[in-house]
Parts: sequence; C-alpha cells; structure tokens
Amino acid sequence: MRKMELLAPGGDVDSIKAAIIGGADAVYCGLNKFNARNRAANISIDDLMGIVKLAHEHNCEVFLTLNILILESEIPALFQLLNRLVNTHIDGVIIQDLGLFYLLNTYFKTLPIHASTQFTTHNSGQVKFLSKLGATRVNLCRELSLDEIKDLNKICNSLDVQTEVFVHGSQCLCFSGICYMSSVQSGNSGNRGRCSQPCRDQYQTTNTGHHYPLNLKDNSAYNNIEELYQAGVYSLKIEGRIKKYDYIYSVVNTYKQKIKSLDGSVEFQDDHQRLYKVFNRDFSNGYLRGDINQMFIDNPRDQTLQHLFNTQQLEGEEEKEKAALQLYSEKDLLKQEVKTQIDQLSIDKIPLTIKLSGEMGQPLMVTVISTEKSFTVSSKAILTDKGTESLSKEVVLKRLKAINDLGFVIDKMELGAHLKQMFIPFKELTSIKKMLLYLLNDSKEIIEHVSIPKLKTLLNTNVEPSLSVVISSLEDLDFCQQTDAKIYFRIPSSIGSQWDKLVQLFQNNRNLIPWFPAVIIGDDYEKALEFILTIQPGLVVTDNSGIAFTAYEHGIPWIAGPGLNIINSYSLKTLKETFNAAGAFVSNEINKMQVQRIVKPREFKLFYSIYHPIELMTTRQCLFKQTIGCNKAKMDHSCLATCSKAASITNMNGSNYIIEKSKGNYHRIYNDQSFLNLDIIEQIPNFFNELFIDLSNVKTNTEQHKNTSALISLFSAAIKGDRNAKEKLRDNILHTTCKQYVKGL
Repeated sequence: MRKMELLAPGGDVDSIKAAIIGGADAVYCGLNKFNARNRAANISIDDLMGIVKLAHEHNCEVFLTLNILILESEIPALFQLLNRLVNTHIDGVIIQDLGLFYLLNTYFKTLPIHASTQFTTHNSGQVKFLSKLGATRVNLCRELSLDEIKDLNKICNSLDVQTEVFVHGSQCLCFSGICYMSSVQSGNSGNRGRCSQPCRDQYQTTNTGHHYPLNLKDNSAYNNIEELYQAGVYSLKIEGRIKKYDYIYSVVNTYKQKIKSLDGSVEFQDDHQRLYKVFNRDFSNGYLRGDINQMFIDNPRDQTLQHLFNTQQLEGEEEKEKAALQLYSEKDLLKQEVKTQIDQLSIDKIPLTIKLSGEMGQPLMVTVISTEKSFTVSSKAILTDKGTESLSKEVVLKRLKAINDLGFVIDKMELGAHLKQMFIPFKELTSIKKMLLYLLNDSKEIIEHVSIPKLKTLLNTNVEPSLSVVISSLEDLDFCQQTDAKIYFRIPSSIGSQWDKLVQLFQNNRNLIPWFPAVIIGDDYEKALEFILTIQPGLVVTDNSGIAFTAYEHGIPWIAGPGLNIINSYSLKTLKETFNAAGAFVSNEINKMQVQRIVKPREFKLFYSIYHPIELMTTRQCLFKQTIGCNKAKMDHSCLATCSKAASITNMNGSNYIIEKSKGNYHRIYNDQSFLNLDIIEQIPNFFNELFIDLSNVKTNTEQHKNTSALISLFSAAIKGDRNAKEKLRDNILHTTCKQYVKGL
C-alpha cells in the first residue's frame, strides 16, 4: 500500500512541534516575510534551521511558504533569503508568483517547487502549465469533486507531479488566488497574505433572512480519506496556520489515526467527534461529494459548544453549563499534555566548540566538537611569523561566522596564546571555512551566493497606446462597427452551453478576439480547447493558465489577462521565455511607482485596464439562495448554463456589493463602484501598448451619462492626450474608484 502524506500547518514553533508529535508526515510554515498568512505568528530564519533538524529526526518534511505575489522592490530581499534557503535542508517551497518560478529555475535549482492553492488549479492545462514551470507538486483547487480530482490526478501522474488536496479547516467562498474583496474594501490584499475576511462579516439581513450570507462551513474530508486514496491523491493538507498548538495536535492526530486504519496498522476507531471539540464552523464535504447545496452557515463563530448541545440533546441551561465545563476541562487537560510534550522538543542551535592548534612552520589544525560529531581539518598553508593580521579569536570568528547560519552556534573558541603571534593567509581561513561547512552540512556542498541579475531596461520606444474594448454580449456587437478600437469578447466558463452561437460569432467576425475566464473546469475546459481549435483565432486573452498552455502548445499568440496577477518583471520573463506569450496585463492592484519599476521584455506588449467593473470574487456556490431566494430546490448542472440574475448585499459598515450571475458563468461578486483610472495615461506614458475599457454587461452603481459610442470616442481621445476628453469622462462617468491604484500593494 502506497504512503499517503499528511501535511500539517505550522504558524509558530509550538504548533509545528504539535504537528510533529501528532503524526504529521510534513509541515508547512512561513517566515516573517513572503508568506500568505501575515496574521500567523510565523517563524524566523534561525528558527527554521532548528525546525528542519527536529522534523527530520522525526521523519517529517518541512515545506516553506513563499506564496504571495512579489513586488519588484522586494526582489533584493527575496534573493538574500533564497541564498540562505538553498543551504538549508528544507524539502520544498510553496509559491504563487510566476516570477519566483523563473528565479528558482534559473538561480536556485536545488529547491523543489510546490504550486500553491493560489494558482486555482482545476483543469488539465493548468497542471501542464505548472509542470512545464518545474512544479513537482500541485495543490488542487478546493472546489473540486472526487471525480474531478481523480481525472486531474491521472494527468499529474503522467507528468510525475504530486497532487495535494485540502482536507480540513477554513474554506474560502472564492476560488483561491482570484479574490480582491479585502483588497478593494480595506487595501489588505489576499494575494499579499493580508486578507481581512470581509466574507465572514455580518451583512444587512437578506430577503431570505441571512445575516452572514457569504460564510461557509469548514471543510472536513475525514470520511473521504479512503476515496481520496483511491483517487490517487499524494498529500492530504490541513488548513490552519493561525491556529494554536492544541488545535493542530488534535486535528493532525485524528487524521493520522484514520489514515493508519486504512492499511490495518491500527485498529480503527471513529474519532470524528474529536474534530468537533476544537474550533469549527460546523463541517461540510460538499465539494468532494459534488453536492454544494448546504455548505453555508449563518454564524462565523466557533460551533464547538452548539455541536455538543445538539449531539447530547441538551436543552436546560444547567445541563448545558455542566457539559461546557466538562468540555473545557478536557481541552485544558489536552492542552497541558501537549504542552508538556512539545516543551521537551528543542529547536535550539547545536553549540560547537572550535579548537585551533599548530606550530610555526606546520599547518593550522581546526577541531570541531559537538554533541553529534567531532572532526579535525587542517590548512594547506603553514603558519608563519609574517602576514597582514595575526590570528585571534576575532579574526577567526569573522571568517567562520557562516557556520551560525546552518543551525549551529559557535559556543566556545579555544585558541592557544602562541597562535596570536602567527599568521596564515586569509584565503586559507576561507578554505577551512568551506571544509567545516561541508562536513557540518552532512557532506553537502555549500552553494555560493548568487548576485541579483540586472535586467536590461529598454530605452523609451515612444509607444503610443491604442484603445481596446471588452464586451460580453452579442447585442454589443452593434457599436463595435462604429469604432476603430480592437474588440475583445468575454467567453463564458461553460462555453458548451452557447457553442453554436459563439462559433458562428467568431467565424463571422474574424477581428473579434476571445477572452477566456479564470475558471474553466472539467468538460468545460475540454470544450474550450475544442472551441480554440475550431475557430483558430489569431490571438487570445486568457485569465486561465490552462488556456495559456493550449495557446502556447498550438502556436497561437496569447496575452496573459489580469487574472494571472502580474506585478513584476520576472513574471513577464516567465511568460515570454517559457510560453512565448505575446504580452500581459499589469495588475490593477499596484500603484504608479510599483508599475514603473517593471521592466518589459523585448518584443513583448503590456496592457492595462483603465475602466471596468471590479470583479471581487468568483464562486462555485449559488448566492441567490442566500440573498433573494431561488425557486429551485437545489443547484444542478443546468444552473451554470441557464441562470441569469442579479442581487446586492450590504455590509454592516455600509459597503455594498453586487452579486451577478450571467448565463454560462459562475456567480460573481462585484464592487458597487467600477474602476476608472485616467491618471495613469499621463503619469506613465509610452509604457502600455493598449489601454482597455470593459463594457461588459455588469450593472454596478456607477452611472454612465453618455451612450456607449460616445464614451468610446471620449476614451479614444483621452488616451491620445486630449485633456478636455478626460474631464468630460469624469463628468459623465460618476461614482467610480481607483483606490487600488492610489494605495498599491
């Protein structure tokens, strides 16, 4: 029977220790920077050395999360960190940024790469895309069913890519990696690890009586472990890097016992109730079962006590209080027991005693003594009575300080008084340092630090941006005949439901450019591939990396859409050099200074959307049952293809959001104000090849006081430098925002 890995979260040192004693086969943790759980305690780089050593002693691997988007200004600090990480024994890094793929594959090839859940991997093309980038493991999208996971796992196996599936913990309403709700509302981007979770907030009571209409139950696949094994999943991942050590231990140990029971190594005891004794919002495995109709809970708080009262059928207050006190007593006892065990585990650096000896005219002898090993190395050069600087503890410590970066600490330095009158070339001390590091590092060569590569900045090529227009309705084609702007048409996620109309549309309008959405699952992805091969477009825009891979594979020019979150130069290099992309959108999340730092590759185009409805999230859930109601008893396969409705919800702080569902698309939540950024036209001239306005049929609270043709004419004049046209646009497009551009990431 093959091994199935149990992967546990670790927000701080105690929780990592708890995961280890709980039976985790691997832990994932983040440092103080570059990870997507800024609210977690996180660990220091010095902690990491001891954690890796401790984990490996317990046959547990350690994966480090670097799973945020990386700003151009952060590249130097990132390089400094990576130069240290390559000389540790971590077992992999979990990443989201496409530019980081480039840096790891080019300069830090010894670090195995795991693709984060932020890549929203849900179709075979995305797996192929990530595999070509060098990912050895892919975290599959949380919204997938067991059948969908099984199909993707076959693709992963053929590419020698491991699959990882979240099996327990908090669930986002949105498809991961493409949520901007927190970013737009408070400036705290989920792509930077700062999500403020507005989806968990209370909202004004909806027509269906819900106060928390966006709040999902927690995920629990406890009863699906055997099915996930049969589906071929390699790793079961638990969510919870902001959870405390007692929570981590309880959940990890419960799942570990379940996994062991599959091969009969332990007698099976159904411990599912243990999961209800730690923080939970009740549980659902609806996504795995392919039945997502009862996954909401109108309460974001801990349901531990409520579950206890329900299962014991307690109604009286005295009975409830007694049961609660007993539960708290059990939890306190467990906490004490776990704390006692983890306190016995040490991640302290191993102290070293270094002794230096030798005689004039003889080699310098350096002996290293620790609790684990002792050895002696000698210099090739001999000690002399002449030189630049005589031997001293200060001189030697300065040369050997790199030892402290390997999980060791030089505790004592013994140097005979006679050596202080002797000299040895500095390069000899450097050679000795390398020998010591090699032996202390389990005979693994220390990798030399890599300098930050200098990107070639293109001279100002006096690019004159052109206007492009995005539409999503067949009816909008009429005004397209009245403009010279390029026209892009948004393809629905379920393209098969509108197949004949869409094929005819593109065959009759050869200049129309298809724009593919971020989420295209299963059969819909296969139909999208068939569509591309049928219409043979001269160019595609895509927010989905699976479509990008298909375009690359078939030699079709393609542009990376804003959904691929491009915010640095190395992401552009990845797209250009690995997938021959023709261009890319720059993210609307970054500000003027952050945009200006980006270096464009040669023969590569950059795009930016200056006017569009702000899509905050896409979800596989039905939001109308939570808001305005729906006549259908539950969702079925026809809902995606046929449903077309809109609603709105208002946060208790007054923030209003638009819920929109169009035919062939998943439910989306939009900001109530559309994005309008006319400042960038003058602030960053000669940078973008095309500036986009999105006239998709999404009704926000933004008001347009000009007809579509007139607006297009004004935008066209504005990007050519007509300031009067800009003022007219501001006068005729009311209630807009560009605070993301002002604030940046």
